[in-house]
Amino acid sequence: MHISAKSDYAVRALLALAERHPQQVRGEDLAAAQDLPRKFLEAILGDLRRAGIVRSQRGAVGGFSLLRAPDEVTVGQVLRAVDGPLAEVRGLRPDQTEYAGVAEHLPTVWVAARAALREVLDEVTLADVLSGELPPRVREFAGLPGAWAPR
Repeated sequence: MHISAKSDYAVRALLALAERHPQQVRGEDLAAAQDLPRKFLEAILGDLRRAGIVRSQRGAVGGFSLLRAPDEVTVGQVLRAVDGPLAEVRGLRPDQTEYAGVAEHLPTVWVAARAALREVLDEVTLADVLSGELPPRVREFAGLPGAWAPR
């Protein structure tokens, strides 16, 4: 799995918003809080606004805020909002792939990989990450032998 800078920045910015929910936070303050490039973050916040995750208000007292409570926004929703589907194979969703011969059963592997991603990313909310109280299955995955080892 590849987590883009855009997705990483989006989640980090939303965690900063979640921490101050329901207050509004200026984009430049979000960028400074997580040491993110301001212009890139502004584009990301625009994607999140169009996806219905944040709202924005212009003006001297303007800024960004979450549209929903932090326990109602999952990491998976954020990643989809800025980068599209969680798993793709050559531009197709895993369930749309079809192979012949020796690769005939490969779509099952791609679908299973997507399901595993969903199991983690669609269960973890911004509130979970802020509190460190991650769902049991996520803690279990993170505790597997070799989970933290590079390969």
